[in-house]
Amino acid sequence: MFKNLKNDIPAAVVVFFVAIPLCLGIALASGAPLFSGLIAGIIGGIVVGAISGSSLGVSGPAAGLAAIVLAALATLGSYENFLVAVVLGGAIQIVFGILRAGIIGYYFPSSVIKGMLTGIGIIIVLKQIPHFFGYDADPEGDWAFFQVDGENTFSELGNIVANISPGATTIAIIAMAILVLWEAVLSKKYKIFKLIQGPLVAVAVGIIFYLLTKDSESLRISTDHLVAVPVPDDFESFLGQFTFPNFSVITNPQIWVTGFTIALVASLETLLCVEATDKLDPHKRTTPTNRELFAQGTGNLISGLIGGLPITQVIVRSSANIQSGGQTKMSAIIHGFFLLISVILIPTVLNLIPLSVLAAILFLVGYKLAKPALFKQMYQKGMFQFIPFIVTIIGIVFGDLLIGISLGLAIGIVVILIKSYQNSHFLNIEKSEDTNKEEIVKMTLAQEVTFINKGAIIKELDRISENSTLQIDTRRTRYLDNDIIEVFDDFKIKARDKNIDVILISERGKEKNPESYAEFFSRKKVEEFTVGE
Repeated sequence: MFKNLKNDIPAAVVVFFVAIPLCLGIALASGAPLFSGLIAGIIGGIVVGAISGSSLGVSGPAAGLAAIVLAALATLGSYENFLVAVVLGGAIQIVFGILRAGIIGYYFPSSVIKGMLTGIGIIIVLKQIPHFFGYDADPEGDWAFFQVDGENTFSELGNIVANISPGATTIAIIAMAILVLWEAVLSKKYKIFKLIQGPLVAVAVGIIFYLLTKDSESLRISTDHLVAVPVPDDFESFLGQFTFPNFSVITNPQIWVTGFTIALVASLETLLCVEATDKLDPHKRTTPTNRELFAQGTGNLISGLIGGLPITQVIVRSSANIQSGGQTKMSAIIHGFFLLISVILIPTVLNLIPLSVLAAILFLVGYKLAKPALFKQMYQKGMFQFIPFIVTIIGIVFGDLLIGISLGLAIGIVVILIKSYQNSHFLNIEKSEDTNKEEIVKMTLAQEVTFINKGAIIKELDRISENSTLQIDTRRTRYLDNDIIEVFDDFKIKARDKNIDVILISERGKEKNPESYAEFFSRKKVEEFTVGE
């Protein structure tokens, strides 16, 4: 891990600047203390980063859990009571990891994962446009379509025109120019510009701009448009920002329901992000999912014990890490230490950073996730790839992450059913040499034939002409559903009426017009394959 510090430290700086507003914004959107978001970010970086087997994944408070936190705070009575649910959720996640529930992460279709990445990229761009122009009615980290400020993603854009801040917009444009110039030109020509990241320079310029223009009538940036890290008066007041769970309510059933909900949603979001992060990894390393659930559970348990929000692996920070050249999990761990050191030593400096500068950084992260070329690439792969991809994007943009993934998976399952329906058998029709028969229909059954294939096989049997021969080849078949056997038994009567001879072909030889297909396949079951019970 320590061999790549020259890459991991600059990447950690970028992730740190991305994480600061998101940690605070998600806490605000959750109705929780602002410091709780920073605690979750620190634990997600240091604790989860150290235990996790993910090379590039970064964990912290997740926007997908904000609605759950907000609802739980209303029903559980206090934040201290809610923290008990976070601790329980972490313990349940540890159990998930021990029981190897992480295997679920390997069953998300590629088209859905790519749709998730693209949808999140689009959401980042749309959500950062208001902050780019200095309009901050909706907090950073609110990714849902229906926002906490009463607007939605698109109606918020309509409010920008009357609320543009010239100063915030000016420094956002300057920051964007620095970022583009740094990446497209400077970092490719001089090694020093690879070591010093463009986002760090953009943030430094943003702070200088704010200090130089704070007395200007036209370019002054409002304090509401700056990062707002809680600033303690002394070390004692710093420790006073930590909140501890009220374990006296642990017998409350609602606490357990909330804890299980947190564990389930956080685990699903983590597994989705793990899959997406592994796809973005230039080295294509595979994250051990069970270990990841154990790491996330440990992080949530500790976060809940000291007053932090629930934690998941998050794709925004993870993709920023990858795009910034991170190589190992040291970048995630170092970003956690940066968060810890900064909130202790330099919170007042952090509070000089304009949100529009951070919006410019996130803007580029979002664009790289949702490049237009990807839409063309997915379209060229065919409708069975493109439709789940698009549906996932629409669900994420107009709902949230879990809605988008659920819709994408539903479409993916429909695609599987359609393909399974189509691929139950192979058909070949030949002219018969027998003058009493018109044609020979050769039906070769697939390796697995289930009830899903029943409709396709019934249609094929109905199409067979009178005075024909049907050859049913089962030599490749290893599983045959009872529903299909019943179809053949029902067809037996129709075959006699239409003078169709049926020849069953198996490894044992051929059998013509069997009296009972169920008996035939029952004999075949012992020797060759499994018949569905």
